[in-house]
Amino acid sequence: MPINIPRTLPAFQTLSGENVFVMCEELAQKQDIRPLEVAIVNLMPTKIETETQLLRLLSNTPIQVNVTLIKTATHISKNTALEHMETFYTTFNKIKNRKFDALVITGAPVEKLPFEEVTYWEELCSIMEWSKTNVFSTMYICWGAQAGLYYHYRINKQNLETKLSGIYSQVVVKKHQNHPLLKGFSDYFYVPQSRYTEIISEDVDKNENLDVLATSRTSGRWKTKKSGDHIIADKTGRQFFITGHAEYDTDTLAKEYERDKDKNLEPNIPHNYFDKNTPKNAITNTWRGHASLMYSNWLNFCVYQKTPFDINRIEPLVI
Repeated sequence: MPINIPRTLPAFQTLSGENVFVMCEELAQKQDIRPLEVAIVNLMPTKIETETQLLRLLSNTPIQVNVTLIKTATHISKNTALEHMETFYTTFNKIKNRKFDALVITGAPVEKLPFEEVTYWEELCSIMEWSKTNVFSTMYICWGAQAGLYYHYRINKQNLETKLSGIYSQVVVKKHQNHPLLKGFSDYFYVPQSRYTEIISEDVDKNENLDVLATSRTSGRWKTKKSGDHIIADKTGRQFFITGHAEYDTDTLAKEYERDKDKNLEPNIPHNYFDKNTPKNAITNTWRGHASLMYSNWLNFCVYQKTPFDINRIEPLVI
């Protein structure tokens, strides 16, 4: 929560420059409080598992959050009961006239397809366009991040020779270490990755509207196996593109590994995941703390403290 100190106190300017959230008395007296309206476009096949993972992270703050789950109308889920989808999910057409403080667009198992060949691509484009006027802050995850970067910035994904799967060390980019999303982060941290495609770092660097906040493109003194850029943000602080799966449970990659084996895909053992690189051995969760911190930072510092109290006054995002 913010600290309330006089604007004339020397510490006010110092802490403000470090992106520590300080509030002057005048603003504190005017501040109103209301629940955040958060929408989740769940594109993952394991709907219940994914929604549980995300809701666990979104609930880890003192902020009250109202959640709306959104499904695609142009694609019917084959892995989740129709009753569940009809009971708990709505479609974009039913909420497109509403405003939301935050939006999450998940990954999807369609990475090998060109974006335009995904059955619900046009519908997703409509949602991403709508988000620019009706959502204050959007977080894109894995394939969702690649889709967002392609739609908004024309940065295309590239195929990998083999699936990237495992736990990869990420380094906080020093010049962005005081970014609100990274508040409290260690200099390096771990994140699950699970994808067949990647975003080329040089393509991100060429776009003056984007900043890389955390990456493993340079391994530094930790000699990590590289997985590319992990957290990319637009300069407005209202769009975040997360290439990994910080929300994953301890055993999610193990389930994916067994599923891929059952499909005779001959997957590699997930990197840095099983003890002694042996699938029957234990798994140590090394990413839970930073996952929780990232989502709580996002809701608190990037959404709650910046979104207008009157949600209808959200201003359009100019890209």
